[in-house]
Amino acid sequence: MRWTLKPKPDPEKVNSLSKALKIEPLIASLLVQRGVETFEEAEKFFRPNLDNLHDPYLMKDMDKAVLRIQKAIENEEYILVYGDYDVDGTTSVALLSSYLKSYYPNVSTYIPDRYNEGYGVSYKGIDYAEDNGFSLIIALDCGIKAIDKVGYASEKNIDFIICDHHRPGKEIPKAVAVLDPKRDDCFYPYKELCGCGVGFKLIQALAEKRGLQLEDLLLYLDLVATAIAADIVPITGENRILAHYGLKVINSNPRTGIQAILKQVKKEKLTITDVVFIIAPRINAAGRMKHGNHAVALLTETDFEKAQTYAAEIETFNTDRREADKQITEEALQQIIANKEEARKTTVVYQENWHKGVIGIVASRLTETYYRPTLVFTKSGEKLAASARSVKGFDVYNALESCSEHIEQFGGHMYAAGLTLFEKDFENFKNEFERVVSETIDPHLLTPEIRIDTEINLQDITPKFFRILKQFAPFGPGNMTPTFMTQNLMDTGWGKCVGEDKTHLRVVVKQGNSNQFTGIGFGLADKQDIACGGKPFMAAYCIDENEWQGNISLQLRLKDIR
Repeated sequence: MRWTLKPKPDPEKVNSLSKALKIEPLIASLLVQRGVETFEEAEKFFRPNLDNLHDPYLMKDMDKAVLRIQKAIENEEYILVYGDYDVDGTTSVALLSSYLKSYYPNVSTYIPDRYNEGYGVSYKGIDYAEDNGFSLIIALDCGIKAIDKVGYASEKNIDFIICDHHRPGKEIPKAVAVLDPKRDDCFYPYKELCGCGVGFKLIQALAEKRGLQLEDLLLYLDLVATAIAADIVPITGENRILAHYGLKVINSNPRTGIQAILKQVKKEKLTITDVVFIIAPRINAAGRMKHGNHAVALLTETDFEKAQTYAAEIETFNTDRREADKQITEEALQQIIANKEEARKTTVVYQENWHKGVIGIVASRLTETYYRPTLVFTKSGEKLAASARSVKGFDVYNALESCSEHIEQFGGHMYAAGLTLFEKDFENFKNEFERVVSETIDPHLLTPEIRIDTEINLQDITPKFFRILKQFAPFGPGNMTPTFMTQNLMDTGWGKCVGEDKTHLRVVVKQGNSNQFTGIGFGLADKQDIACGGKPFMAAYCIDENEWQGNISLQLRLKDIR
């Protein structure tokens, strides 16, 4: 692990904020590190407000999108709400379709089949629209590169509105409207919305025309918060506001489908991390193992008994997904060793019968073992399909662009992408990807980094300090849970390896005459000699709460020990 201590913020700014907010300098320092420097900025940070959401009409083509939907409703046209099969796509489809259906009946949904159609807008989906009399398709979380598909639909007199957040190519599809804050010619103030976030801006604009207020749209924010969490977009700016209010809805009055999921897992109060690890995988499992339609059905169902049936089905898909991803990860790790590829700068593995629905998860798992840009391929029809994952600081999308002569189609973000290629091009692509990454990656990026906010002493950790830290939430990219470093820790003699397979480390530490704190380090059993050898050590950790037999205490969640 590479420890990086963040630069200390300007002492004058820290002092000024400390006085303005009447808080201790340590908290003020953490805020200034996050770009919060004034009383007004602190108020926006600690009290996210719907009033601070941007005018949806600042997004390029929003006016065109709204006019076309209004025209469709006036002319009683059939509207098809089309979205990708992952969490962002299915929540987007549930959001827009349920909003439109609240006042207009001629709305249906379409999720492409991951196996027959692949990612994004498909010819099969457009044919379905033609066969069933749809004259308007609204595509969410996909479509920004669907130049040919939009042209094909146009020949059939089917209009397209695209709501996407992926990076556009050189050309924008000739749709009626293309909503994408990442368009070069779009000057929308916030660029990091997820697909469901762009969908929410569209319903915000539509609602405005109908004389509704933002408060009337709160019930849709459980979906937006789920998509923000699952798509790992920065939890800054508008995303912070939407996630904050969405979590409130999830914890107080979630839609029936989410209630049914939560009843299965028996969790009462959820954080963004819980959404990432509890709600998102279950919604994703539908599209991974069976079909994304199951997720949309669950998220739009209003009858609790039916929702429970859907949730039970999805729970089964999730169990199957876990088993498949475990097995494929083991096979992929064996393949790397068999091919003697442990020392490469990239991981590129392929087996034709690997389950297409879990290759993205497997790619993430492999980066935990070999920390480097990773691609997992499987057979998909006549082509090979892959999911790509990157390491912090390296743009895998740009690397794929440099290999595009060997790729049939690709799309995605800096840290996650998908692609297809022909089997004959696989070896050339694999070699070229290794060459491109080797020549462009900073070697430091191939060692996992712990970014430490600041060094503190154990006596700084008080209930009041932690209460304020909790108000920094929701946490996520752009606003990660604060990580601290403390030196001269001593184990009090209670340190030991724990867990079924004894892979975790539990210590009870103090620093000088400080209070004792329990620390738990998942996967840190190999550090036992350092922590329990009777000598001082230093630790990087987050602070969290541990509840045991009704008692709540603060504990250190250890990230690394030296």
